Amino acid sequence: MRSFLIAASLAALSVTAAFAADDSTIATRFGNTVVAKGGFGEVHLYFNADHSFTGKVVSMNYGLKGTWKIDDDNLCLTYDPAPPGMTNPSCAPIAAHKVGETWTANGRTVSLVQGIQ
Repeated sequence: MRSFLIAASLAALSVTAAFAADDSTIATRFGNTVVAKGGFGEVHLYFNADHSFTGKVVSMNYGLKGTWKIDDDNLCLTYDPAPPGMTNPSCAPIAAHKVGETWTANGRTVSLVQGIQ
């Protein structure tokens, strides 16, 4: 179940991008929180400019951490350690979003909210 929750959180971050992504695609996430909600509960992810990330599966109080990179149109997360059932790196398409935006991805509601929450 944990691997599903974590895979869902990565999938919730992504939407198909129509352009080549670079670090500016993710810059609005620095210092803010990506909140993914769905049938699995709520996941918070925090991205840093130094290419590290942390996060948590709120309902399980399960911590996440690792590094991120942009590879073409994909955001690739390398977990430290890899959660059960996950492989490193785990990549998915990414698109830019502004603080305050909400979108859907794979049946989940995803928001980019101001600050660390």
